Amino acid sequence: MLIDAKKRRLALFALFLLPGLAWSSWITRTPDVRDQLGATTAEMGLILFGLSVGSILGVLASGPLTARLGARPVIGVGVSLVVLSMFTVGIGTAVAQPVLVAAGLLIFGAGMGAAEIAMNIEGAEVERLLNASVLPALHGSFSLGTVIGSLLGIVSTAADIPVLWHLTVIGVVELIIVVVFFRMIPAGTGRFVKVATPAAGRATGGGVWTDRRLLLIGVIILAMAMAEGSANDWLPLLMVDGHGFDATSGSIIFTAFAVAMTVGRFTGGWFLDRFGRTKVMRVCVTLAGIGLALVIFSDNAVVAGCAVVLWGLGASLGFPVTISAAGESGPNAAARVSVVATIGYVAFLVGPPLLGFIGEANGLRTALLVVLGLVVLAAFLTPALEPRRDQNSDRIKARG
Repeated sequence: MLIDAKKRRLALFALFLLPGLAWSSWITRTPDVRDQLGATTAEMGLILFGLSVGSILGVLASGPLTARLGARPVIGVGVSLVVLSMFTVGIGTAVAQPVLVAAGLLIFGAGMGAAEIAMNIEGAEVERLLNASVLPALHGSFSLGTVIGSLLGIVSTAADIPVLWHLTVIGVVELIIVVVFFRMIPAGTGRFVKVATPAAGRATGGGVWTDRRLLLIGVIILAMAMAEGSANDWLPLLMVDGHGFDATSGSIIFTAFAVAMTVGRFTGGWFLDRFGRTKVMRVCVTLAGIGLALVIFSDNAVVAGCAVVLWGLGASLGFPVTISAAGESGPNAAARVSVVATIGYVAFLVGPPLLGFIGEANGLRTALLVVLGLVVLAAFLTPALEPRRDQNSDRIKARG
């Protein structure tokens, strides 16, 4: 079982890389896509709407499908859609068809949303089997994918490589990864089998939505997803409009945030296994709060730029730690992970656009006060992340 779990961890590490690689490959080529389509800003907004619709559909469908079919088929379909989207967007750009590009983004969003919920459910199970923190490194793989994709995108843009060839190569590489590693994912994880007992009824996906502790964990992931998502969508523009940096410097600062996230996720497991998730998350939430406060309130551009590193380190473990805590919060771990992951991904997708509306009227620095307020609230809720006493005893016995 231990060997199988390690293979599953390796497979998930590779599969988590795919959405990050695809996401940043698309993002870095958006100026070229816009130019080849001859699209206006408003038209690009409509094209991007396909990504939002697909993502929300994928996120909302993933939990119920995983409960019915298990995580494996949902992961398989999801990552396959991510691969297909790269070819679709590339072809749509080459033939200058905005509708085809929008369809490709809808496919990408649906695949990424569905796959990531199911992969988090699978990751929580692997974490249980190995009795060690696994999810932070898995999410670190996603962050690593975004860094690799960004660097490849910058090189492709500088070398004037056509979008079609760039995204086709990315799609082929991702297809190879799927073929090699998907077979290591076993069937059955996350599937809920109904049993005609009162206890089983309380363990269904519907029942977990009334679990007070799980909802508190949901608030924490809501806050940390907002902290991460707002930086992904608004940080370069925030640095330019809010602190006077030029566009290149704004991109460099965003890269620093992405690197801080990656470092935090790859090193976080060591701290979690030694100090526990509650203590580590208190430190993380504090770092994120300090970083956000300095970005919002400091008029010194250098201080604000450096504070982004604190912001990134603080936000890095929010998603994986809350997913892990949800899986240990009670019976039917898969349903619990699905609930919390859904809250997180919906916040990740919907929160940043809402900040845009606030920022339009009051400025992005002011809009970030909403995120800072949620992070402060999360700081008071971190005790909800503590493992239940019976599971904590099981861990001690396993290590003994």
